[in-house]
Amino acid sequence: MSDSNGFADKNLSNAVEDLAENPVNSHQAQQNQQDKNDRRHQDALNHDKPTDLKHFKS
Repeated sequence: MSDSNGFADKNLSNAVEDLAENPVNSHQAQQNQQDKNDRRHQDALNHDKPTDLKHFKS
């Protein structure tokens, strides 16, 4: 992906680099997995649009 200037999205490229690392041991593997889960969770929070149930359309 690229931004409006045609350059690669810095956040996306950093995430790809982080996920492309091979873990050295089980602790690092767990840390990488937790980072991935944290990003997924934050993404879900950013896109959460709860329905307003108090105002029904007529």
